[in-house]
Amino acid sequence: MRRVFAVALAVVVGATLLTACASDPAPSDVAVAWAPNGRAAVLVTWKDAGQPNRITIEGVLSESPSYVKYIPAGDPNRWEIPTSAFPPDGNYKVAVATGTSQGGVTSKLTKSPVFDTDGPVRPSAAAVAPQGRGVLIRWSVPVAPQDFTPNDPLDIKGKKTQRYVPMIGRPGQMLKVIGPATTSNRQVIKSIKPPYVFQLRTGNEWSTQIGGQVLGLTSSISGAVPPLAQFSVPIRVRGRVILRTAGCELESPCTSQRATPAGVPVVVLTQVTPGARWTPAARGTTTGGGYYDIAVPTGGSRPYKITVPVYSKAGMITGTSTSRPAYTKSVVRVASAGFAGGDTAKKAGSMVTISATVKPAMNTTVMLQAWNRQTRTWANLKAMAMRQGQTALAFKAGQPGDFVYRFVIPGAMMFGRPMQGITTAGLQLHVR
Repeated sequence: MRRVFAVALAVVVGATLLTACASDPAPSDVAVAWAPNGRAAVLVTWKDAGQPNRITIEGVLSESPSYVKYIPAGDPNRWEIPTSAFPPDGNYKVAVATGTSQGGVTSKLTKSPVFDTDGPVRPSAAAVAPQGRGVLIRWSVPVAPQDFTPNDPLDIKGKKTQRYVPMIGRPGQMLKVIGPATTSNRQVIKSIKPPYVFQLRTGNEWSTQIGGQVLGLTSSISGAVPPLAQFSVPIRVRGRVILRTAGCELESPCTSQRATPAGVPVVVLTQVTPGARWTPAARGTTTGGGYYDIAVPTGGSRPYKITVPVYSKAGMITGTSTSRPAYTKSVVRVASAGFAGGDTAKKAGSMVTISATVKPAMNTTVMLQAWNRQTRTWANLKAMAMRQGQTALAFKAGQPGDFVYRFVIPGAMMFGRPMQGITTAGLQLHVR
């Protein structure tokens, strides 16, 4: 019986205390607005009869933050809550009650209208283009998500409520602000050289976001150019492009990062005549791993160098680099050489015509030689005129036997540079 009586007494006492805790009149007209000095705090106001108050923040479908503030009796019915006390991207109310830290809450809660703490919309795609010695960066911002508390007391009116702070990071340095906050969606950065990372710190009254990144990269290029090339036969120029940029985190110095992407443009330049300007001879792009392999048309002897031009695409811009010039000597090309009609077997006493055609179509004197089986050397037979790259000689086949001929074509000058001569392969003739 004693235990039952004690439990019943406890229930009665607890009910009495609960009634006492809610016995004071609740505050009225709880409202929120922005504090006068900017938007760094939310101003809470209410009405009551000079009672002590407790202020808390309640989440609406969001977790309530652990914020409590007690206002002594007689103090003004207003308080500024710093925006940092509100978690971003949520919906909240401010609740005001009568109470103290010692006596607890002694009235019902009165709550403000619901408001959201939606942060800024992060900039997405950024485009960059050279502009003088610097660059012009433009960025776009997606449409803001749906506002589930339209026209709440803390909504900011107008289209340009976000501000963008431009930041630059270089290897070994921290990200740093390089200009004032702006509501524009473009930024000109003067006299900037890669490698660097450009980022936007986007903020509104509630929080900040990082976005709109642009990578400024340096490039280095290596290349191999063949030392010899047959006239008008393309050569293959091969090499690799390596890019470097900066990688940045907010709390640590930026680091240097290496990349070898596909799609980097590569231009092969040549100097047609000594002292002339360098002009494009061929173009290509890198493949995976940064490698390139470009077919380059050839003409006379000339130097070549390979360059990565300045180019930009979404979110990146690459600086130029150029390989050292390499000289390719052109060699006269034998287009055809042999006997008329392709007939390499003739009767003794019949006529034989031997000819050769070379590129370029040059005018010169060539030497027809025959193989001496006894001395095992080539012997000069006849100096022949070559006109427009062609020469021919008709002669009567002598005694039966096997004979071998060849043409020796001398070098020449073309566009102010020497071109290497060439000797045809041996031309077999059987006389029966």
